[in-house]
Amino acid sequence: MTSGTRGTVPRPGTARPSGRTGVICGLITAAVAIGVAQLIAGLTTPQASPVVDVGQAVIGGTPLPVKDWATSTFGTSDKTFLVGGVLILLFAFVAVIGVIAARRLEYGMAGLGVFAAIGLAAVLTRPDATASWIWPTLLGAAAGAAALSLLVKYATQAAAELQAAREAAARQAKKALAKKTPPAKKTPPGKKAPPAEKAPPAEKAPPAGKAPPAGKASSAETGWIAGSTPARNVPDKQPDVPELPRRVPVQGNGRRAFLWTAGLSVAAAAVGEYGGRELATRHNVSAAQQAIRFPRPAVAAPPLPAGINPKVAGLSQFITPNGQFYRVDTALILPEVDPNGWTLRIHGMVRREVTITFDQLLKQPLIEDYLTLCCVSNPVGGPYIGNAKWLGASLAALLRQAGPLAGADQLLCTSVDGFTSGTPLSVVMDGRDSLVAVAMNDSALPVAHGFPARLVVPGLYGYVSACKWVKDIEVTTFAQAAAYWVQEGWSQQGPIKTESRIDVPSNGATAGPGPVTVAGVAWAQHKGIAAVEVQVDNGPWQEATLAAVPDLDTWRQWTWEWTSPAPGNHVIQARATDKTGYTQTSQVADVAPNGASGYPSINMSVRSS
Repeated sequence: MTSGTRGTVPRPGTARPSGRTGVICGLITAAVAIGVAQLIAGLTTPQASPVVDVGQAVIGGTPLPVKDWATSTFGTSDKTFLVGGVLILLFAFVAVIGVIAARRLEYGMAGLGVFAAIGLAAVLTRPDATASWIWPTLLGAAAGAAALSLLVKYATQAAAELQAAREAAARQAKKALAKKTPPAKKTPPGKKAPPAEKAPPAEKAPPAGKAPPAGKASSAETGWIAGSTPARNVPDKQPDVPELPRRVPVQGNGRRAFLWTAGLSVAAAAVGEYGGRELATRHNVSAAQQAIRFPRPAVAAPPLPAGINPKVAGLSQFITPNGQFYRVDTALILPEVDPNGWTLRIHGMVRREVTITFDQLLKQPLIEDYLTLCCVSNPVGGPYIGNAKWLGASLAALLRQAGPLAGADQLLCTSVDGFTSGTPLSVVMDGRDSLVAVAMNDSALPVAHGFPARLVVPGLYGYVSACKWVKDIEVTTFAQAAAYWVQEGWSQQGPIKTESRIDVPSNGATAGPGPVTVAGVAWAQHKGIAAVEVQVDNGPWQEATLAAVPDLDTWRQWTWEWTSPAPGNHVIQARATDKTGYTQTSQVADVAPNGASGYPSINMSVRSS
């Protein structure tokens, strides 16, 4: 395009939507496909959502170090970031498909087919998937294909209309230019054409650094460029190239049809997403939770002794409220399981297979007890631990009904969402209160904590003992079967380590002169805490005061009064000793493969006044 022109005349038949328009087509297509899929999943099975299942596949395929990083970085919000990341990747993939479709629609449709195939593969590899789970993905992909076809059709039509308008404007400009240009003089026959005017002799450029002589034109006026050959006298514009206006009137409805289609598609996607979420509440089990009437326990929890919950602001309460209890699992959508259709199957290396319904479970002799649960991903001094009052049937009693065979050493427990945990059989049968729990802190289990039933085994990290939404227990061996996290490189057995935590003061706190209360919790489930000690600035260890506890299977609160803190910055550490005589180690270990270790420590400063 020469200087002064505002556009070029496009070649006929080359009208295609721009790359930016292709991206828009792709993004809208992704929104429609996902929105419709969410709507169909809400109507049928929320767990059949392709976004959820792709996310679950990503969880399963993510290397262990990356999972540890995500948990330590995002905490219990790791699933939110995971779903967000999956959506970004899906939208980016379909944006590329939109660009391809804008050039060749059939290639874009093929890319959309790959998009659907990824979703179907993720859905069908879910352990609890059925044939009906394919419909959200298939119908979502079909809706996306329809949207993409219409969007590309109208975008192409709009591009052709714009091209035609530019061509028409170019023709008009060329005609106007022809009227302004006088026709060339023709030479009469038999006469010679007059000689062409000679160009004036080229002016020499002045030496570098010297100004032109007085009265002479500057190099800018004569076309001189310093350090180059002189410019020839050429016209600013090519007379045969018309000047196009920046905007030309466009005839046709392509642009309007594209905008209408895009707007309706976005609206449909929004309705599908919102409707899918709302329809999923049809599977909500809150009414079923409230309708349950639990029988009086055959074995009631012991009364809480005096001295529980020392009056220290910031100290963890002995009983963790349900809403504050930590949640760590692999479920992107919480399973909403109707207790009326729930059963627990015990099979494998047993004399007889046992299947029990929820009503039958409530008719078992129920045990009530205070038990502390801890996640293996809990860092030293971390938050993934809690204590609650649980109600449930004895897991050992149910296993005795089935009759485990000699040689069995593992319970491979499966959740309704396909998660598995491997629990040592010997631990369950040694007399501790291992429960198929149905209630937590005097109410039905929250959905996030396993309603209608879950396992609770004191003394083991949750990944080997606390299967939520449990539906199947296979009596087997560790040699024959590996549970979910064991396949990811974590240890098979998972006994909880003797640990402690400093709750107050918080790390980085500042205190005035005078006594400072240091307090926290310590745990060694099924062994019990015998002592907790506190150390300031590598000085002597000072014994803390322990609160009373009802039994060995809970954490224990402790306090220590620092009566004469010196002004300045200080490092405070703690360590616990259990009732077997073992003292918490100072050796630092990461959470993988069998739990973190080391002394919890905080930094704080004391003001002089």
